[in-house]
Amino acid sequence: MVLYVLDALAHDEIVATVVVVGHAGPWVESSLKQRARDDAHLTFVEQEEQLGTGHAVSVAMSTVASEVGDTDGDVLIVPGDTPLLRHATVGHLLAQHRASGASLTVLSAELDDPYGYGRVVRAKDGSIAAIVEECDATDDQREIHEVNTSIMVVRESLLGPALRRIGRQNSQNEYYLTDLVAELHNTGHLTNALVCEDSAEAAGVNDRAQLADAEAVLRRRINEQWMMSGVTMWHPSHTYIDADVLIEPDVSLLPGTVLKGRCVIERGAQIGPNAFLTDSYVGEGAVVGSVEALGAHVGEGARVSSYVVLTPGAKVGPGEFVAPFQHL
Repeated sequence: MVLYVLDALAHDEIVATVVVVGHAGPWVESSLKQRARDDAHLTFVEQEEQLGTGHAVSVAMSTVASEVGDTDGDVLIVPGDTPLLRHATVGHLLAQHRASGASLTVLSAELDDPYGYGRVVRAKDGSIAAIVEECDATDDQREIHEVNTSIMVVRESLLGPALRRIGRQNSQNEYYLTDLVAELHNTGHLTNALVCEDSAEAAGVNDRAQLADAEAVLRRRINEQWMMSGVTMWHPSHTYIDADVLIEPDVSLLPGTVLKGRCVIERGAQIGPNAFLTDSYVGEGAVVGSVEALGAHVGEGARVSSYVVLTPGAKVGPGEFVAPFQHL
């Protein structure tokens, strides 16, 4: 999930990424180092005691300061549980923040049902005066449909001092990052909000149901991208493709096809129905039926019949035919 967030942050303006880890921190750090982009420039900071989102940013500030250096740069703060955030939206937020000259810019969203989200309270001039969490909001504030996504850009020179002035006099006894808005607004700084065009980008993942919803959106995005690139899907809603898969144009994917890991499917190949391929290569013009393959290599123009299992390292030569019910 965090890898999708890191992909959205792949902008030239972002010179370094500081990741705050807590529970299972060593495992998270190891996993991200192995799988993140080489140009992500990751640095890790441990939040030993979880005292809220404001506290999480506070423990990272010394590392952030060393990365920013003497320049008065901006700090982009993004939660790790927003996998639907788009690369273009981050770019738009950064551009809007700099063009407006704001000290802080929050990415907000309009939701039909804002329950559970912090509400964005606007001032008369259109800037944002505060963000109020659901559990601390008044009845009138709960009627607001503009909500906080927990994504914001803040001027680095103001961020540290403002965080030190934030208390935790709230229902959860935590340091809220969202209190930065009122703190900076009340001291005369310009605080803005940019409403994202797709409210789905605001969705956080806190349980398995929300995870399933997010995965459905990501699958649809991935499938649409490949179809726009010339891949034929007989039944897109029953075709599952991981983000690391590479597919050439004129490939046909029949219903029930699952491509996991780092699969490569060359031009003109046909896969499925009900094929399950992981970390496998399928050559140009090959036909692969209802096959289970893990770490396999299918050569150009080969034909692998249904009910075949290709185990790690299995190789099907160019033009070779594999009859049904084989286990290679």
